[in-house]
Amino acid sequence: MANSDCILVVDDDSSLREMLAEYLGSHGFNVALAADGESMRVELERACPDLVLLDLRLPREDGLSLARFLREHYDVGIIMVTGSGEVVDRIVGLEVGADDYVTKPFDARELLARIKSVLRRMYSRPDGAVATTGPEHVRIGPCTLDMQGHRLVGPTGAEVPITSMEFDLLKVFVENPGKALSRDRLLTLTKNRGWDPYDRSIDIRVARLRRKLEAGADESSVIRTIRGVGYMFAPQSD
Repeated sequence: MANSDCILVVDDDSSLREMLAEYLGSHGFNVALAADGESMRVELERACPDLVLLDLRLPREDGLSLARFLREHYDVGIIMVTGSGEVVDRIVGLEVGADDYVTKPFDARELLARIKSVLRRMYSRPDGAVATTGPEHVRIGPCTLDMQGHRLVGPTGAEVPITSMEFDLLKVFVENPGKALSRDRLLTLTKNRGWDPYDRSIDIRVARLRRKLEAGADESSVIRTIRGVGYMFAPQSD
């Protein structure tokens, strides 16, 4: 990744902002800082970052509202910063489009690894049209998953927005066609062991993917619910 990658840190804790500015700056990132939603918008007008590190608990306008605003208006990576006990809020954050989350208190090295992972996935999405044939392109209902480009392409050729975690989940499904996968197995295969297999993270993601993939079709036609087990990708023959 380029040395000019810009990270916007949005957190009302000034000491944490300064620590992250110093740490991320020492690893080659340009770092901008904001204490709340208002100052975040000022920074966005000044220069659009590559990734936003967004605290969940902010004064006046919370991180969930800001994540929704970012996803609707900017093509940026989003990592939510949450408290360790805020399971429901983490799930909602992922539902509104965050690419990942990290819980406080966090290890700076883990945060750096998560930032690099999200940026790698973003940079792997080439501009322009996507071919829809060959082993790197897998049909999923009316859509096509571009395995190399980390993109989901709709039936008209337009890209369907998905987060990096949604891509990971789709990739696991298409690599295991016809196999019933438990929630715990999905967590392992997507390398998201930070989730709790008994919370609603997987269920929410599957529901979102079904809406994006099937556009009103029967929800069981592509990703089927296997009662008492989990989910299964059922490829459709042409």
